[in-house]
Amino acid sequence: MQELINITTKMQDKKILVIGDIVADVYVDGRISRISREAPVLILEKAGEKIVAGGAANVVANAATLGGEVYAVGVIGDDPYAEKLRNIFKDLDVHIEGLVRDKSRPTITKTRIIAGGRATVSQQIVRIDNESKEPLGKKVEAELLTKIDRILPKVDGIIMSDYGSGTITQNARKLITRYAGTQKIPNIVDSRYNIADFEGVGFIKQNDSELGEFVGHTLNDVKDLIGAGAKILAKLNVHGVLITRGEMGMTLFERNGAAHHIPVSDMSEVYDVSGAGDTCVAAFLLALTAGAQPSVAAKIANYAAGLAVRKMGTSTVSATELIAALERAR
Repeated sequence: MQELINITTKMQDKKILVIGDIVADVYVDGRISRISREAPVLILEKAGEKIVAGGAANVVANAATLGGEVYAVGVIGDDPYAEKLRNIFKDLDVHIEGLVRDKSRPTITKTRIIAGGRATVSQQIVRIDNESKEPLGKKVEAELLTKIDRILPKVDGIIMSDYGSGTITQNARKLITRYAGTQKIPNIVDSRYNIADFEGVGFIKQNDSELGEFVGHTLNDVKDLIGAGAKILAKLNVHGVLITRGEMGMTLFERNGAAHHIPVSDMSEVYDVSGAGDTCVAAFLLALTAGAQPSVAAKIANYAAGLAVRKMGTSTVSATELIAALERAR
């Protein structure tokens, strides 16, 4: 356990580039007033609204609160949500010169309507997504690639956070993968829908259902998991694959054939799994940049994710919280 604490301490001030789909997570809180006479739906009286970093922006936020010096790279719109995210990043001392403003598309938002009352438990009743489905324009992509090219020589590690909104273009993938491979910089990708496009990266992170989709069948047991892990390792030619498995913890497959099964750190309080994968990716990559072996980095990521799921909504984990959790475990 002391090794994990030492690595977490060394993670501080490591320079990390995070590129991906920058999202504003919007939480609108409403109090149940009555049933509408227009339709059989609830009428909510708005009680509050909160905007937090989501998608790749949540990876940025987690990498920053865990102690990294973070360069955020992505595309935002020309709207209040973009300004809110820029301010969130500034408050975390994140470098924002890698953000490209595209006036032709909105900042990606995912608005969650939360309903509750005095005698009822608050719960999400609907989510409204707003994003452009069009590919990035050539001018915007060129600006994005220029910013990546300028930032890459400054960093110790790279995280690609692909939520399927098209920020990480084929040209961006090639640029980053080529540079990281040549310079031997730790890098990881978390791609929800397009992991097959990231051949040759350092590490990939998937959850067990995403891995099942990749191999074309449900993973019913450990034997299926091991087979799927070996298949994705070979097909994508990566150093390792980190699989998150919910209440079963995590499994790390390495190119040398090693498989590390890591149980959850604490099952006593699981409130919300939103964003826990982002925390996992940020902690894993930071640990690698601090010199940790992949199996040790995975253990640190496991503890960090365990803290994230005990918080409501999309949230971050601080280095202080993580070290305190490791001290308690010791």
